[in-house]
Amino acid sequence: MTGDDRDQDGGLRPATLAIHAGEGPAVTGAPVAPAPVRASSFHTHPDAVGFSANDLGADAPHFYSRWSNPTVQLLEARLAALDGGAAAICFASGMAAIAGLFADRLSAGDHLVLSEVCYAGVAELAQDLLPRQGIAVTLADTADPAAVAAAMRPQTRLVHVESPANPILRLTDIAAVAEVAHRGGAELSVDATIATPLGLRPLTLGADHVVHSLTKYIGGHGDALGGAVVTDAAHAAALRKGSLIHLGGALAPDSAWLILRGLETLAPRMALHQENARRLAAFLAGDPRVDAVFWPGSADHPQAALAARQMSNFSGLLSFTVRGDAAATARRLAERLQLFAYAVSLGKTRSLLFYIPTDDILRASFRLQGAAAQRYRDWAGEGVFRVSVGLEDAADLIADLDRALG
Repeated sequence: MTGDDRDQDGGLRPATLAIHAGEGPAVTGAPVAPAPVRASSFHTHPDAVGFSANDLGADAPHFYSRWSNPTVQLLEARLAALDGGAAAICFASGMAAIAGLFADRLSAGDHLVLSEVCYAGVAELAQDLLPRQGIAVTLADTADPAAVAAAMRPQTRLVHVESPANPILRLTDIAAVAEVAHRGGAELSVDATIATPLGLRPLTLGADHVVHSLTKYIGGHGDALGGAVVTDAAHAAALRKGSLIHLGGALAPDSAWLILRGLETLAPRMALHQENARRLAAFLAGDPRVDAVFWPGSADHPQAALAARQMSNFSGLLSFTVRGDAAATARRLAERLQLFAYAVSLGKTRSLLFYIPTDDILRASFRLQGAAAQRYRDWAGEGVFRVSVGLEDAADLIADLDRALG
């Protein structure tokens, strides 16, 4: 799969879909650029929609913006087209999207298999809140399909993975894990936030659901929160009537509009993010102050062959470890960097860097012990420096990092 190939239905290519998907026929006098529809409710008719969301039909008109909104609807159509899904449901954040998906697919007595390395908020949600709802959770090394198979139970209803995984960029073979999940009677959801639909389309590899934090690369400018689940029509309808409407994590029209603006430049941005990351990774790999560099596009990545087979863009996120005192290096970088912002998140036009100590994330978020903890330490050492490589000139970024490393 490449970013230049037409989609499986012979339709438009991704860069075109990001700008045109979801639009109707051109109408004389209509604006070329979509505008946010800032309305909480819409004119309706007694025969069009019922008062309860339980009566919501597939063809119901807009009624209340927590249920649906024209601006959000356009964003959902574009996201579904990019991922090759039948439908998408947008939420107020990436965490709201994942929490909504979990709430929809899991009930008391069910079992979730979760990647042992994933976004910290998801790890905490799964281990702190789901057990209180009677849902069992098993962490597994999803880079190893056999480990996923060993974690499966008769009660397993969902396997959730993240590829590449935050913060060490470990990959999951989506097709192999989808086969394991389906053989065990479970569904597979994939958080593809880091890859974006231009780098990875999990639905084409057998996944049932794809999750994105729209806050990151898809929005692209760090000025709006959002999340989405892309899936089939039936699951999307259930998500809308259940998690979206009743839990209330609806995406605001203005945020949807900002994300739509970002989406229009996703293809050229991801090309430059990838190229800048390539150059920065090469610089770091040759620096004696650096111990290891992890970027899926590097030939030295432990899963380089899988990355080349599964991804069509390697994104702009990389991690590295240093020789010597990592905590002292983090303080030095925070104080000396001029172009990089020492800040969390990823996927902005501006480059970001943040240090994630291994002891802290193992204790507070992942809670891994024994062999699982050692697997993480084998990648992360004392801690990883997570770098979201932005759209600045790569030579300037390299000079800034070189100077700050001291």
